Amino acid sequence: MRLLLVEDDRMIAEALLKGLGRHAISVDWVTDGKAALEAVDLAEYGVVLLDLGLPRIDGMQVLESIRKAGKGVPILILTARDDLPSRVKGLDLGADDYVLKPFELDELLARIRAVMRRKAGHAQSLIQAGEVTLDLATHSVTFREATETLSAREFALLRTLAERPGLILSRSQLEERIYGWGEEIESNAIDVLIHYIRKRFHKDVIRNVRGAGWMIPKA
Repeated sequence: MRLLLVEDDRMIAEALLKGLGRHAISVDWVTDGKAALEAVDLAEYGVVLLDLGLPRIDGMQVLESIRKAGKGVPILILTARDDLPSRVKGLDLGADDYVLKPFELDELLARIRAVMRRKAGHAQSLIQAGEVTLDLATHSVTFREATETLSAREFALLRTLAERPGLILSRSQLEERIYGWGEEIESNAIDVLIHYIRKRFHKDVIRNVRGAGWMIPKA
């Protein structure tokens, strides 16, 4: 999954980059509100983590601008502002959740999973796509009668396909969704991930459409 972090505190940002990276979440980091709006216009993100006290454009204005532009990306506010009016305003402007600093990484990850479930219309931490079932909490995958726990990057790729069953995604589309800015991507990185996923299950877990890309069939 690719995530946008909007945070001007370097210490907090670097800790999040390290922690989220361990879970194969690719993070693009910007430090002011104007850069945040430009990033959201340029790339497709699974989640935006948004601080409020930002240079150039305040976080509340960033939130309002994103929603006025019709963008439905899940937005979690990360802030030390714990007063009730700020929380109410943030939620009313379209934030999906409000996380107070300081927070534990495990809680943040759980809240990210929760807002993504709501966006996808799932009540539980499960994604069902044809014969494939993904458990977001454990990174385990079931295909037919086999269940395996995947590496974080393998899971990210399979999740990207499972969230769009029946839709063919090209190599560039998959790379954009699971890798962030500045990450070195080998030319065969997607092929390698798919090879290992198929090796764990069966070649039919991910279907190749020659010359177009890959997909998970609908039920």
